[in-house]
Amino acid sequence: MHKKFAPTPPMGWNSWDCFGNSVNEEQLKQNADYMAQNLKEYGWEYIVCDIQWSEPTADGFAYHYYYPLCMDEYSRLIPAENRFPSSAGGKGFKPIADYIHSLGLKFGIHIMRGIPRQAVHANTPIKCKGVTARDIALGWSVCSWNPDMYGVDPNARGAQEYYDSLFELYASWDVDYIKCDDICITEGRPDNLYSAEKEIEMIRKAIDKCGRPMVLSLSPGPAIPEKHGHLAANANMWRITGDFWDKWERLHDMFDRCLTWQDYVEPGAWPDCDMLPIGHICITAELKEGRYTNFTHDEQRTMMSLWCIFRSPLMIGGNLPDNDEFTLSLLTNADLIKMLKTSHSARQTHRDEKDGQGEIIWQSEGENCSYAAIFNTSDSAWVIDFDAGASKVFDIWQGGYIEYGGSAEVASHGVRLFRLEK
Repeated sequence: MHKKFAPTPPMGWNSWDCFGNSVNEEQLKQNADYMAQNLKEYGWEYIVCDIQWSEPTADGFAYHYYYPLCMDEYSRLIPAENRFPSSAGGKGFKPIADYIHSLGLKFGIHIMRGIPRQAVHANTPIKCKGVTARDIALGWSVCSWNPDMYGVDPNARGAQEYYDSLFELYASWDVDYIKCDDICITEGRPDNLYSAEKEIEMIRKAIDKCGRPMVLSLSPGPAIPEKHGHLAANANMWRITGDFWDKWERLHDMFDRCLTWQDYVEPGAWPDCDMLPIGHICITAELKEGRYTNFTHDEQRTMMSLWCIFRSPLMIGGNLPDNDEFTLSLLTNADLIKMLKTSHSARQTHRDEKDGQGEIIWQSEGENCSYAAIFNTSDSAWVIDFDAGASKVFDIWQGGYIEYGGSAEVASHGVRLFRLEK
């Protein structure tokens, strides 16, 4: 059932890359306005508020450990009113969701798995008669990079009821998308495996019970490929990498990760390459005016091409109102987005590299066509041979049909992306 919530890879914007944990209501609305005016017609639809929205003093990418969070009477985190003024009076995120929905878009929030540590220490009630936060907490199950939460003991009375109450609250706010963090079953974390798997299942049950369709995204990564069945049975998308940032080494590494996961891409259950660190990012009190992406134009085309032919979800990281013409062109290439939405069976079909320098080719099938992405991972321009086997070759980045002679000149760290028609 849940796979129907995301029949194609979700497309949207997430606040983390540009605002860290400091995003506020005005910034969410500004990005929603931009998306509605410039991107919605191309399939972009989600506006996602990332981490620490319950923390009144959040101001950057660093966490304020053990700072009091805003919480209701049932041990559930709620928005900080100084950052999200419309949430006052118990309204939560409903007014912001209403605004975003009025634009024809959808609204998402980030959550951490588990129950607030402050609720456990204060032994506050949960929405289950006679049960408190302390009764359902796993004191040993704590996130290594953000100590706000304890894991939930899936065998405790009230554990499922606690998660049910969370999603009852989110449904009352009309939330469409949940990014749940510190829960994706990852390599090197056996101490969290028991809690994480069971908590994923509890969240799945809670969403199904709440009566509102919500896309479920699991973070961080890298996820374990052997767990793909469990992930697909419970979530719509899951991270196959740690936090992805704008360094060529990280982008080059994604070729290996996509190859590992190419057999596990299916409608409604999407391996996730993480956010797109493009445009204006890192705009916080710590970093002041931030910066623009370190990726070159060619590297940005490579990233977009790999994400789209692999069929990863797309979450924009940059502050949308500050987009320049080039960034906007990346996000409004209708032929690229058609490949993302309608292609299938993507595979790496060729790779010839030495010390990370060389060529990689990915191919996929489309509607009465096929696609080929020819990547140059070297530090200089190369001519790469490729038998198109097609009577018509459409260059997706140049935007037109070309005369093709069996080879393509590809810029350093760049790509040529073709639609091949018989």
